[in-house]
Amino acid sequence: MIIDLHIHSKSCSDGNLTVEEIVKEANTRNIGLMSITDHDSIGCQERAMALARKSGILYIFGVELNVTFSHPGYREGKPTSLDFLGYQFNIRNKKLKNKLQQIGEYREKRATMILEKINAEFEKEGIEGLTKNDLMAIQNSVDGVLGRPHIANYLVRKGIVKTTQEAFDKYLVKCDVPKYPLYLEEASRLVRDAGGIIVLAHPNDPHGTSLVQLTTSLDKQMEIIEGSILEHIDGVECWHSRNDALTTNRYVKFAEKHGLIMTGGSDCHQKPILMGTVKVPEFVAEQFAL
Repeated sequence: MIIDLHIHSKSCSDGNLTVEEIVKEANTRNIGLMSITDHDSIGCQERAMALARKSGILYIFGVELNVTFSHPGYREGKPTSLDFLGYQFNIRNKKLKNKLQQIGEYREKRATMILEKINAEFEKEGIEGLTKNDLMAIQNSVDGVLGRPHIANYLVRKGIVKTTQEAFDKYLVKCDVPKYPLYLEEASRLVRDAGGIIVLAHPNDPHGTSLVQLTTSLDKQMEIIEGSILEHIDGVECWHSRNDALTTNRYVKFAEKHGLIMTGGSDCHQKPILMGTVKVPEFVAEQFAL
């Protein structure tokens, strides 16, 4: 069975395909078990489940939560971000829905604040500032959750930068505004109280939101998890599109040592389409009551 438990949609997150297109592509790729894990959003879960079932694909409700995390032994205790995946929760749970709505509303405010900071940089460079019409154009280009990638794409379309990477390098990193402060204890409680499980996502991702921001040492990463994260999680993402073999093997052993659920997925945003390309063992499906 081909398994992918980490996919992002255009409909409710920052992917490049709609939920309908994702399920169609998953069917083409013979994916047998999947989960769309949009950022801080569960608005597409019911539709995804119905479409997957219609295509004969097993589906697990999913979400990816961005968590504010700090450790006194690293970065002088300054906060950083980690991602956690929630699975098999009740999508009608009021506390979970309300919190995600709050986070979504803050995303809109954050985008406005980021644009204001970008405009300050533009003024220094003699570039015409972005207006409310530009903000509306960015919002209209988003089917799901507004994020920095959408602003980067818009700067490319305006001809201000040549690539989205240049947009991040020149403006979006410098002009960033802190994300909604969701802390691990609360994130864990929200998912678990909704009947779900919570999983540490891509812990050693060299290019993503991961423990690499604190240390590249796998031993030290695992010490951080044991000391500050373990009691709040049910599993760890052991297979990921940016994992090397050493990372996967070490985290599999770590999960076995602590009796954690093991998950895996491509983290596909469809740029390019990676769905189903990560070799996730079939026993991963057996951990879920399907």
